[in-house]
Amino acid sequence: MIMVSEENLASIRLQLSTPKVITVVTHYNPDGDAIGSSLALRSYLIAKGHTVHCVAPNNFPDYLSWMPGSEHILIANKHVNTAKRYITKTDILFVVDMNAPHRSGKILEESIANSKAYKVLIDHHPNPNLDCQFQFSSIQTTSACEMVFRFINECMLEKDLIDINSGSCIYTGIITDTGSLSYACNNPITYEILHYLISMGVDGEKIHRMVYDNYSTSRIRLLGIALNHMKIMEENETSYMFLSKQEMLDNHFMDGDTEGFVNYGLSLRCVKFTAFFIERDERIRISFRSKDKFDVNKFASTYFSGGGHKNASASYHYDTLENTIRYFEEVVRNHPELHSDPENSLEE
Repeated sequence: MIMVSEENLASIRLQLSTPKVITVVTHYNPDGDAIGSSLALRSYLIAKGHTVHCVAPNNFPDYLSWMPGSEHILIANKHVNTAKRYITKTDILFVVDMNAPHRSGKILEESIANSKAYKVLIDHHPNPNLDCQFQFSSIQTTSACEMVFRFINECMLEKDLIDINSGSCIYTGIITDTGSLSYACNNPITYEILHYLISMGVDGEKIHRMVYDNYSTSRIRLLGIALNHMKIMEENETSYMFLSKQEMLDNHFMDGDTEGFVNYGLSLRCVKFTAFFIERDERIRISFRSKDKFDVNKFASTYFSGGGHKNASASYHYDTLENTIRYFEEVVRNHPELHSDPENSLEE
């Protein structure tokens, strides 16, 4: 069990022992884990008799709209005043899949930080930075969804309140935050949780189809363009891809269309580090991925003021796409850990 003091356990159990108004909020550009953990908590808390609001800072990908309860998520940038009211007036505020208020974006950051609610953090990112009354956080786990399952099971001792709907959401978060169990998942408890979910009737095959075989035509077109842009820096065991703002506009970009693109750059035998650049209005969104021991969280924080996990991180860079890529190449060429070792070649 993740270490939580008996005093804190008693506190959260007391808070949830009587009906409350509860708000669940997650990070900007919500993905499968953010939406999954929010909706799984919503289902569990409603089963306990609470009134629950779910808030996402902006739209989530359309291919996640099948998830049970997704129609009840309030999109903050479309309903700003309502979102802020939910967060500031709630009895209990659950913050999931983000380690600090600023991860929710400019619209919600201040409301989260200043909310007088009893705050609960459930997360799996390093260096949590939220003034809260209860924290359930660990980097030794796959996802926020796994942490939600463990919170319900280990802290609340109410695993029986996980139903097919919440279980499907938890399953979705685990598989999407591990690239279909291809990284950050070498922990037996993850498979014990998946075993439990499948045993209770969660349809893993159907979820996989709904997540990975449910894309828009714009996504496939954009993937082809991004792959065509791929550059391989073999001497540095690095690859990268990019998409310009105009390319996304020309191909009718939808929210979530580029989710997972970065992983294609890591599929090459000669690559241990990859990046994916997306041009936005005033900044460049960068996703980083790595294999084995190369720490992209450290790389992102050192050179791009970003962060995340050891093998999966992200950041924003406020410059042109061309200058950002030029800077990235320069940093990569001079980084001591990004030089091929002939005696330890990945091709052996």
